[in-house]
Amino acid sequence: MGTQLQKFDMSLPVGSLDAYIHWANQVPILSEQEELDLATRLHENDDLEAAKRLALAHLRFVIKIARGYLGYGLALSDLIQEGNIGLIKAIKRFDPKIGVRLVSFAVHWIKAEIHEFVLRNWRIVKVATTKAQRKLFFNLRSAKKHLGWFSKEEIQDVADTLNVEPKTVMEMEARMNAHDAGFDSPIDEDESYTAPANYLEDTNADPANLVENSDWTLNSTSNLYEAYDKLDSRAQTIVKRRFLDDNKATLHDLATEFGVSAERIRQLEQQALEKLKKLLQ
Repeated sequence: MGTQLQKFDMSLPVGSLDAYIHWANQVPILSEQEELDLATRLHENDDLEAAKRLALAHLRFVIKIARGYLGYGLALSDLIQEGNIGLIKAIKRFDPKIGVRLVSFAVHWIKAEIHEFVLRNWRIVKVATTKAQRKLFFNLRSAKKHLGWFSKEEIQDVADTLNVEPKTVMEMEARMNAHDAGFDSPIDEDESYTAPANYLEDTNADPANLVENSDWTLNSTSNLYEAYDKLDSRAQTIVKRRFLDDNKATLHDLATEFGVSAERIRQLEQQALEKLKKLLQ
């Protein structure tokens, strides 16, 4: 394989997914011994060149797996990219001593990355959050006998096959058949659908509330400064150094500065805060 790969053009094609797929399918496949030698070099010596050769020889398998997820309406190039990430993770974790081929070990990692990508991007709102829902998401289509809604018998059959509750099957079926709705979509001519932006109130943008909150903040700040000015100089220093300065002092820092114990500084701090609280009330 070493000689074959040396003769192979290692530069990636530019500008076309078809060109990339054609190029990946031309990369020579590794024999079992070649794969073992490369994996051993990587595992024992962190040989990055060996890792690169292992990755290149398995790109065709990523493409094959990624094609199986085209039914979710996502771009093949994105699915391949995520699958390649899974391949790299598998190569990093592959131990040649376990006695299996890399492709068998890597399938799990490739599919795991693609699964995560599909779940993140198939809907704006997540359709699968629990383990049972994730299991359903990737098995529901193949379990259905037609494109319409499930019959009661089909729901029970799928629930038994996938070992989940019938209610979970019905919830996932509803989610998968739902469509994302825009928050500020225009109103339908027949007014059958009104976007949330047309009826949800944004109370944060109420001018009266904004003015009230601003006045409350200014008033609170003013009261705080007035109360602070009524503290003695030592209490002011402790409060300022402990809470107001960017580089806040520790109890031990102030204890050294004032020539008292850290416990005494803690007591003075507590007294100052209690006085501030009373003045503000």
